[in-house]
Amino acid sequence: MATYLIIGNGVAGNAAAESIRRIDPQGDILLLAKEKYFFYYKPALPEYISGQKQVKDFTLHNESWYEKNRIDLHLETEVMEVDAGQKKVITQKGEKYQYDKLLLACGGNSFVPPFPGSQSPGVSTLRTIEDAEWIRQRAGVARKAVVIGGGLLGLEAGSGLRRLGLEVSVVEFFPRLLPRQTDITGSAILQRQMEEMGFRFYLGAKTQEIISAQEGLWVGLEGGKRLYAEMVLISAGVRPEVSLNKFLNLPVDKGVKVDDWMQTGLEGIYAAGDLVEHKGRYYGIWPAAMEQGRIAGANMAGQEVKYKGTVPSNTLKVAGIGLLAAGEIDPDEKKEAFVLKDEAKGTYRKIVFENDVIIGVILMGDLRGSDEIQKAIKNRKKITLSQKDLANPTFDFAHI
Repeated sequence: MATYLIIGNGVAGNAAAESIRRIDPQGDILLLAKEKYFFYYKPALPEYISGQKQVKDFTLHNESWYEKNRIDLHLETEVMEVDAGQKKVITQKGEKYQYDKLLLACGGNSFVPPFPGSQSPGVSTLRTIEDAEWIRQRAGVARKAVVIGGGLLGLEAGSGLRRLGLEVSVVEFFPRLLPRQTDITGSAILQRQMEEMGFRFYLGAKTQEIISAQEGLWVGLEGGKRLYAEMVLISAGVRPEVSLNKFLNLPVDKGVKVDDWMQTGLEGIYAAGDLVEHKGRYYGIWPAAMEQGRIAGANMAGQEVKYKGTVPSNTLKVAGIGLLAAGEIDPDEKKEAFVLKDEAKGTYRKIVFENDVIIGVILMGDLRGSDEIQKAIKNRKKITLSQKDLANPTFDFAHI
């Protein structure tokens, strides 16, 4: 009977555990989690900040789920060392656990740029429930906040702070918001809507320093401008958690490199999620981590399943505005595309083509056809669609 050990209780680790249990009903599954909480949906943290949701509302697997699937879960258990030769791990409490197959699903950490003052009191990132609790507490006594980073998490966290009544300024290095999920036109529409909600944006702006003063914090931008805040949230992306690699010496570039079977190159050791790089690509998104974890678990349990990559896709609400971005969104607006925009309604729909195949989509404010379009992107099926169809409010996207 095999013993499967999973380091990390996020989406990759839980997806792997599900796969293993489905394929191997008898094996022992041991899951070691650094946090004290059961598996939860991290993208919901901004709603926790604003009070719209409580932890129970976005907990995906509770205690009974682990018991039902006979998964031996150890919360608040940080792995400090991996001995690949002896096939064991050692925790911060000195506990030793043996394994036959090991999955590294350690996730990632919020990246904090090394500018002066980035570690000052009053400055935080948002990656865990503990981070969100600190932000909620700080927001209770603050009036003004600066968010450094105009990506998905930064805008959603800023939206949570706005709901609590704070004035929010967003600093983004790129000249537009959501540089990975929108193009120039879509970003401009989103920016106008968010400005009407009360946001202030500083685009194409580089943060040079954060200065602590008696009255609060000052965020210094390149060029000399300073923004006052009582709290600063840094949302500058994620970096893989590779601290255990000092014991393993695995190849690392953007992340720990894995093959199509999610193997690391060391016998019996697999990796998945925000930790890994596959064929030169680092995803850092929930759908990819879930798929990688599922495939890693299947291979650990004896099947042979290849990972073929994940079509980048995000479906969410940004400050209450529905948004889907999937596939090749053509951010520089150079490819063939059907575009429909209504600035009065705040809607933007763009479908990108290549040789009559849909390769990407941006839907903002109007998500009709999102499932069908994503399926078409994944299957790379030649379709017949016209600009007139896109503009038709009753068009049945099942026809594509």
